[in-house]
This record gives sequence, C-alpha cells and structure tokens, in this order.
Amino acid sequence: MSVLGSQLGKVAVLMGGASAEREVSLMSGTGVLKALQSRGVDAHAFDPAQRELGELKRDGYARCFIALHGRFGEDGTVQGALELLGIPYTGSGVLASSVAMDKVMTKRIWLAEGLPTPRWKNVTSVDETRAALAELGAPMIVKPAREGSTIGLTKVNDATQCAQAYQLAAQHDPLVLCEQFIAGDEVTVPVIGSGADARALPAIRIVAPGGNYDYEHKYFSDGTQYIIPSGLPEGEEARIQDLVLRSFHALGCRGWARADVMIDAKTRTPYLLEINTSPGMTGHSLVPMSAKAAGISYEDLCLRLLATATLDHAPQAPASGTAADRAGRSDGA
Repeated sequence: MSVLGSQLGKVAVLMGGASAEREVSLMSGTGVLKALQSRGVDAHAFDPAQRELGELKRDGYARCFIALHGRFGEDGTVQGALELLGIPYTGSGVLASSVAMDKVMTKRIWLAEGLPTPRWKNVTSVDETRAALAELGAPMIVKPAREGSTIGLTKVNDATQCAQAYQLAAQHDPLVLCEQFIAGDEVTVPVIGSGADARALPAIRIVAPGGNYDYEHKYFSDGTQYIIPSGLPEGEEARIQDLVLRSFHALGCRGWARADVMIDAKTRTPYLLEINTSPGMTGHSLVPMSAKAAGISYEDLCLRLLATATLDHAPQAPASGTAADRAGRSDGA
C-alpha cells in the first residue's frame, strides 16, 4: 500500500458522463479506479450522468480524477463546476480544457505561436465543404470541430463524398472542420507534469490497418500496431517531443495531455493535429503505453496524476465582519 495513496483523501473517479465517448470513459475510469485502490487510495466511481456534481461536496470528496472524455468532461464545463465546488481535479484548468476541445481555436493559437498545423477551413454547409476541397485538395479530412476519438470523421477523396462527410460531422457539431490531409507517419506524444516540470514521454508511431485509425481501431481492434520505440530517424523524435511540449504550454495545459502529430513523408515536417487534455486510460490507450516505456507503471501513473490535482483558483476564506464594516475598512476607517 502506498503512503502517498492513503494521504490523498476521499477521491472521486469521474467516468461515464453524457458525451459520445461515454463507453470509452467508463473503460478508462474503471482502470483508473482499480489502479488507485491498489495503491491504497480511498477511491470511488462517480458518473456525472447519473449523479449531481453537488454530491461531491456533500459526500466529502477531497479531489477528483477526471476520466471523462469529450463534451461535458474534457471541455472545461466539469472543470468549472469543480472550481465552484472548491474540489481539486486532475488535468488542465477551465480555459485550457475549453480551448483544447475546440480544434479551430487550438489551431489559431498554435499558428499565432508559430507552431505547424495542417491548413483548414471552417464550414457550415455541403457547398462550403466542396469549396474547401477545391482549396485544400484531396484527400481532405472532415470532422466535427469539438469532438474527440475520431468520432464523425471522414477522409474525403473526391467531391462526391462531401455531402455525406459534412452531414456525418454536423450530427455531432454544427461547426465542421475541413483539414488538409498529411500523408506520412502518425505519432502521438504524451506529456505529464506542469510548467517547467512538464516532460514529454516517448513517442508512439501508429500503424492502423489501411491507414484508417478510426474509433474502432483506437479502442477495440487488435489490428492496429503501436510501435515504441518509434523507430523515427535519429533526432526526429526529440524534435517532435519539443514541439509537443511547446504546443502544451501554448494552450496553458497542465497535469497531463497527449498530442497527435502527422509527419509529412516527403519533407519530414511534423504537423500538430490536436491535443487531448483527458486522454484515454483503457487497455488500448497510449499514455499508459508510453509511460510504461519510460519506466512508469499504470498504477504509479494514475497515482502521480492524482497527486497533481489542483484548482485554477484556491478558494478564498470569507471576509469577517459585516458588509458595512468591510466597506468602512476599505475607506480607511
């Protein structure tokens, strides 16, 4: 039993939720829960889709491990509620969580910071999707701007696919993103820590059947290859790790995250696709896989992340005295 685990108080592992990624979140949360309990943490499952968040305060929870994915869990909403409740939580704060969930806002910030990301267009109709294809070229990726786990994503090869691709993405989000397709190696790089202590873990190169790394291949298929060590050319992985750390800091992330990168096969230029501020922790998930390669077990990773739980703003003790007394003191009385 871990001494640290017994000192962290009563812990809620937030899992499930109301997003399109509920199923994966339950898998992540179950793994985290068992890991924390094995380290002596007084941890309990808590599904915000079935219980009011206010019960966290009533039931005396000292901190939360956020194992929610997607909307209402990874987008700043739960983080904001926990700020109001004064309960520290894992991962990024309200602003960074909200921005990172929005792929368009993420891209705008990265470009402002001089970080490479594929060209893109926002679209709100099938006609605009066809126009984006003409501008960006084929193939092109069409996806919801504020979803994760490749939900609603289509690789468009010609204009006849635009209508179906747009309609699929728009089912999940009225803001649809059309993105230049980068042909080459796909890698993902986790980050753990905050501020100057943040470090990039080993990169994982992903090789999916037919190059199609979709929802099924991410979480349920055994056909996807995860290559670690990545086998990238000498010096290239270190440069990508540095790029991912810069992308993490540019958005104000903390605690942990995982960034997805495409490497152009011809130029070897890396392009940032997106960053996940509440990555998966399932048996197929990549942060635990990378951490293991760095010598960190799944259980120790969960405990380390929980220990970093914090708030954007520490609760302030209420001022003493009446409002009139305080007003008088502010006037120098």
